[in-house]
Amino acid sequence: MRTVNAFAVNQPKGSFEKFTYELPDLGNEQLDIKVTYCGVCHSDLSMVNNEWGMTQYPIVPGHEVVGEIVALGSEVKHLKVGDKVGLGWYSESCMHCHECMDGSHHLCSNSEQTIVGRHGGFANYVRAHWSWAIPLPKDIDMAKAGPLLCGGITVFNPIIISGVRPTDKVGVIGIGGLGHMAIKFLKHWGCEVIAFSSNANKKDEILAMGASKVIDSKNPAELQSIKGQLNFILNTANATLDWNSYLVALAPKGKFHNVGAVLEPMAIPAFTLLSGQKSVGGSPLGSPALTQTMLDFCVRHNIYPTVEEFPMEKVNEAFKHLESGKARFRIVLKN
Repeated sequence: MRTVNAFAVNQPKGSFEKFTYELPDLGNEQLDIKVTYCGVCHSDLSMVNNEWGMTQYPIVPGHEVVGEIVALGSEVKHLKVGDKVGLGWYSESCMHCHECMDGSHHLCSNSEQTIVGRHGGFANYVRAHWSWAIPLPKDIDMAKAGPLLCGGITVFNPIIISGVRPTDKVGVIGIGGLGHMAIKFLKHWGCEVIAFSSNANKKDEILAMGASKVIDSKNPAELQSIKGQLNFILNTANATLDWNSYLVALAPKGKFHNVGAVLEPMAIPAFTLLSGQKSVGGSPLGSPALTQTMLDFCVRHNIYPTVEEFPMEKVNEAFKHLESGKARFRIVLKN
């Protein structure tokens, strides 16, 4: 048994309150992580407010955890107490289905999600299956690494599965918590990066991240100016957009990839796809192996999210900052 001190919400749009619960005896393939930092993701906000209709209260959010292993089960072979690890959206996979055996653990239909039906990392401890405790590179900046475990891998995976090349000209829609990391990844990948933003006040910041040009997404003339030029577009926004305008911006054989949690059906015009042999796709996060590769890539190129740090005890203040749209660009809670 382990006593966990956490912060939980008891109802939609409620405030965080101190919450204590007991973890049962550790399973043979499980481990406990002492939380050092935990990122605050917009998905935490969606779950707290039950926007996806699957929240169970009380809920302890937090799925961008970095910390230290303090206990592990007898069947955990490759990790040891004291190792620094990260934990993202997933906390367990079945380890025997076709997807798991193929290395696509994030597509496991029986996967366990860190804050769905269980308690997450806004706490001093969190538990997980060994498969999703990602060993952290030796020289990683722990204070900034948390958001990489969710937001980072969410935008890194599409670069891999879409076959983006260093010679490509690419676009990123929505320069917030996800989009700003996508720009940094794609810049270091070697691409020319075009950013789409509706906030003119962010232009200088976006260029500093590595974008070569910022397009005003509310200006039809600016959207028209890059017609047929982009090999790949990544959408990180969760709002309904004029999808045809972006598909028109794709070059022949271009790929439009969505990771934004758009709640309404996306109206995709068939003839725009057909005429240019274009494609539309989407993805969740990425496998444990790809997450490890991403972390190594980040350390090699010194790629980190831009973060604002709050003490864990000020989680209510941090959430208000997120809800107000003032976060630049990710929030991290420190234990």
